[in-house]
Formats: sequence, C-alpha cells, structure tokens
Amino acid sequence: MARHRNETAKKLENGEAFLTQLGERVRMIRSRRGMSRKVLAKQSKVSERYLAQLELGKGNCSIVLLRRIAKAMSVPVAELVDDRPEREVEHLLLEQFLDRLSPAERVEARDVLLSHFGGPSSEDRRGRVALIGLRGGGKSTLGKLLAEKLEVPFIELDREIEKRSGMALSELFEMFGQQTFRRFEREALEKALSDHPRFVLATGGSLVTEPATYELLLTSCLTVWVRTQPDQHMNRVIEQGDLRPMAENAKAMDDLVSILKSREPLYAKADRVIDTEGKKPEQSLRELSSMIDFPKPATERRIA
Repeated sequence: MARHRNETAKKLENGEAFLTQLGERVRMIRSRRGMSRKVLAKQSKVSERYLAQLELGKGNCSIVLLRRIAKAMSVPVAELVDDRPEREVEHLLLEQFLDRLSPAERVEARDVLLSHFGGPSSEDRRGRVALIGLRGGGKSTLGKLLAEKLEVPFIELDREIEKRSGMALSELFEMFGQQTFRRFEREALEKALSDHPRFVLATGGSLVTEPATYELLLTSCLTVWVRTQPDQHMNRVIEQGDLRPMAENAKAMDDLVSILKSREPLYAKADRVIDTEGKKPEQSLRELSSMIDFPKPATERRIA
C-alpha cells in the first residue's frame, strides 16, 4: 500500500496525472465536436499518431502544438489545460452568456446574483473595512488608526498567515511556494470573517491577484484602495527598514511601476479610493472616516 502511494505521488510530481487529464480532455472535446482523430490531425496540422499519444496521456505537447489543436476544435487553450474537474454544462453556458455582456452589464449581473443568492447584507459589509493596495501605501498605519477610532479589531492578514503557518512569509514562500501561501491566505481571511462581525483589515498587496479570495473579500467587506505614487510606495518601504526592493535589482522602480500598472484594474474594483500622497496619517484618517458609513453597534441602535 505504501509503495502504491509513493508511486502515485511520484506520478503526480512528474506531471503524469496532468498529461493523462489533458489527453482525456482532448479526446472528450474532439468526440463532443464529432471530429475523428484523422480530421483533427488534418485541421490542426498535427500528426494523427501524435494525437493518439496525446490522448493516451503520453504526449508532452508544446504550447504551440496545443494552440493549434485547440484552434482546430474551436476552444480556448485554457479549456484544455484547466486542471480543475470538468465543469457542468450550466457552468459553461453561464460563462458564455456573461462573455457576451458588456462590462457594465456584467457588473449589474453580478450584483443581481449576489442579491438573489444571499450575499452579505450591506450593513455586514460596512462593518468590515478591508484596505487593499500595493505595499507602502499606508494600509497598516491607516488601518490601526481607523480601528482605534471605530473601536474594532485591527487585523493584518499577512501576520495572521504567519501565525497559521508558524513561519515568516519569506520562509513560507521559499519552502512551500505560491500555492501554499495562497491557501493560508484564503484560510486566514475566512477565519477573520467567521470570528469577527466587525473589523478593519489590511491585506497583502497581491491578494487581488487571486480571483477566488478577492471575490470573497469584495462581497464580504467594504473595500478601500489605499494608493499613492510609485516613489512613495518605494520610499515608505525603505523607511521601514526593508531594503529588499533595492537588493540586487537596479530596475526596482521599473518593476514596481509595472506591478502597480498591472494591478490597477484589480485595485479599482474597491468600493472607495483614498490617495495618501503627501498627507499625514491623521489627515488620511479624517478623509477615510468621511468615506465610510460604519454601522453603530447593535446596543447603540437599540438605545437610539
């Protein structure tokens, strides 16, 4: 039994399980399209023999060949390499429906779905303020001040991840990689939502790049993008004693600008935006306080 488990683990590590799933998906989609292997070979300009090997899970296909196969079957390459379980028909139809809506219509459709299928109430969201944005924008400083003013817990998600994992973030990344970090991040957010009806939360700058976790944050909290100029982001991180942004990287500022630019559309999904450039923390706090309509505790509402 132990030997079998070791062999299975080795296959997964070598990617054999993924290749098997890829082959099954190609064969299934080809069959669904009513295409013979011979027809697919002709239209994709990939040999029939190679396609047979691929469908058996024995062909390590290059991305160029895979793109030709996907194009011949009129499906996105992503559908072939998606390692999630096969999605049900309703999921696929809904995805196609959303794709043909305009961006504004998709926003409206998401709101309708949330309201119909029991998303958090407006009051619940307002009682949980989540600060997002690139590192060095002022999330931690501003978050602590806001939590003190509102008399609610202040939670730094990165520190919660370190508590759950028992190691520093740098060690977590080095030893277990991005996937494990994202799992701890999601668990830490879920625990914060479960344990606290009200809080101020400071997230890591990259949380917005994990769609499922970011969607949970957006639907559960009032989100605020704490932003500033790239040079301010860099200077504040260095002032905190962290010289890593400059270590062995002469183009650190170029990299930061590139990261910020790529994430801006994600950060822009926040409910509110505050720019902290050139402002003292107390000034930013007053501005932020005026932006949010934080609900009163239940006891205060009853007295009123």
